[in-house]
Amino acid sequence: MAEIGRLLTAMCTPFTEDGRVDYAAAQRLARLLVADGSDGMVVAGTTGESPTLSDDEKIDLLRAVKEAIPGHSVVAGTGGNDTRHSLELSERAAHAGADALLVVVPYYNKPTQEGMYQHFRAVAGVGPVIMYNIQSRTGTNMTAQTTLRCAAEPGVIGVKEASGNIEQMGLICAGAPDGFRVWSGDDGFTLPLLAVGGYGVIAVTSHLAGTAFKAMIESYLEGRTEAASRVHQRLLPLIGTLMTAASNPIPIKTALNRLGFPAGPLRLPLTPMDDAAAEKVMAAVRAAGDLVTFQPRVEVA
Repeated sequence: MAEIGRLLTAMCTPFTEDGRVDYAAAQRLARLLVADGSDGMVVAGTTGESPTLSDDEKIDLLRAVKEAIPGHSVVAGTGGNDTRHSLELSERAAHAGADALLVVVPYYNKPTQEGMYQHFRAVAGVGPVIMYNIQSRTGTNMTAQTTLRCAAEPGVIGVKEASGNIEQMGLICAGAPDGFRVWSGDDGFTLPLLAVGGYGVIAVTSHLAGTAFKAMIESYLEGRTEAASRVHQRLLPLIGTLMTAASNPIPIKTALNRLGFPAGPLRLPLTPMDDAAAEKVMAAVRAAGDLVTFQPRVEVA
């Protein structure tokens, strides 16, 4: 299994003005994000507008990003609320070279904890699975007990935890088998999660501040906890604005476009921010100062 990395960016999917996936822009964005500190990418996740991507687009996007950043991990979002479909898409992604599969807790149909276990157990037979627990979008929390039950299954290598419950995260870290990794699914929980035994983060704000996230993680791991805390505190206002100004990925895609990177439009049912909301986002970007190290006009080979 490839090394996945502690800092993964949940990457936006660039679109052309007429709404097609801009694969060339996606490759350039991935190279820029790796240059700014990310260990790898997650493609076709929530931030990548996965609900509006076809299966073929998801696989083509995976292939394009894999080609763009050799030597770095690329995780493919392949989860859904139909286990059969999740299996089919996961098999295609595994054949296309995904280093791991990001599989969300099934949404809308609100499975029981047993249903969640059976879902992840099935998909883990295809390739390395990172489970994704995010009750705010799925309507159901996967408990620490279920997470640890899944963690005992071969092929389940970790979880992206976005429950917002640090006690639950700590219980998962405490009970996890060797090699099972817990990534934060909330940017603002990165440092608290590290403190209770977590591994890293699958982040959105790292589109803009990858170097800062990497420095925070490395400072903590090296025992320089005060330095890590200072970076964490400085990042919080930017994180808060990007996560609350509108539904993700609307704010981050707005920021990328306004900074000069052609992220393109959103796909319906997502719609653009109005000028006042967009200015609020950009005010937070400006206030972050030197934390924002993304350089959209730099060419990276």
